Amino acid sequence: MYISKLSLFQFKNYETLDVVFEPKINCIAGENGAGKTNLLDALHYLSMSKSYFLNTDSQNILHNQNMMMIKANFHNTEENFEIYCAIQTGQKKILKVNDVLYSKITEHIGRFPVVMIAPSDQDLIAEGSEDRRRFLDSLISQIDSQYLQNLIHYNHYLAQRNAILKQNTTIDNTLIEMYDKYLLNFGEKITQKRQLFMEEFLPIFQKNYDFLTQKKEKCHFEYKADFLLKDFKNKYYQAFQKDVMLKRTTFGTHKDDIVFFIDNYPLKKYGSQGQQKSFLIALKLAQYEIIYQKKQFKPILLLDDIFDKLDDFRIQQLIKLVNNETFGQIFVTDARPERTSQIFATIEIKPAIFTIQNGKLI
Repeated sequence: MYISKLSLFQFKNYETLDVVFEPKINCIAGENGAGKTNLLDALHYLSMSKSYFLNTDSQNILHNQNMMMIKANFHNTEENFEIYCAIQTGQKKILKVNDVLYSKITEHIGRFPVVMIAPSDQDLIAEGSEDRRRFLDSLISQIDSQYLQNLIHYNHYLAQRNAILKQNTTIDNTLIEMYDKYLLNFGEKITQKRQLFMEEFLPIFQKNYDFLTQKKEKCHFEYKADFLLKDFKNKYYQAFQKDVMLKRTTFGTHKDDIVFFIDNYPLKKYGSQGQQKSFLIALKLAQYEIIYQKKQFKPILLLDDIFDKLDDFRIQQLIKLVNNETFGQIFVTDARPERTSQIFATIEIKPAIFTIQNGKLI
């Protein structure tokens, strides 16, 4: 799959933009703050119906404006698609494919997959478990629509249960029991899917990490989940008094985590910057590979400022993957266009190089 044309209107720092891309490698160069990352985020928006970086849709609208629009033409071997997304302040998001409006935006997830690698991915290592769950949920949701529905149901009932716990009145035990039933049901399904997925995902990740580093160190991760504990249902119910005291649900699928290791030591504490970035890139390459396996077509790969903190050897290993047709269409941003040109000069596929100047793409 590839994108041939992108149009933006009042999206982030772009007033208007119309650009035609090459089906293989597209390099976006420009100074920091020029809008390179915003352009990649527009492509992510059309795939996942949301920004990679911002949680609120209205934050993606150009300052002092009240609406924005993103439109692009996607192609695979048999079909062509025009994806259109528009946001207006105070209005419901519009998302259409070939002028057909979705009844539920979740139906769009997974149809046009992209994989983004960005500096903010460092949060997967440095921040709390919520970031790692979000990564895992986003990945599985692109290949399993039922998982996404189970996740939506779980989060809905979790919010309802927490709302009761936050009340300063007598707790309605009947409602709590009903929500307990739903949370245990959907939570167990989510945990089982996550565990099976991680068992399949781990060797793919390790293969990519070994390729990037030539097996200089060993890395792995472990999935930790409350619902994997023995007799987890009793432990869930036993946590009720703690829930009442803290006014939130303290046990369940929403507390799951993934722990990263390098040579059997915590990556966050013992991994160098280069090792951590290699770990993150290997995670995302494994994400790309498993989506390709499940979907039987190549996602679009978005590489934002990918070359910083990687030594020359690891850069060359990554470029080897690009050169051997492992990937389909690739978008790369770099504040140093001479570096990008030098790196890609070593491969057979010649990239299209665009430069952003004053909000225009040249």
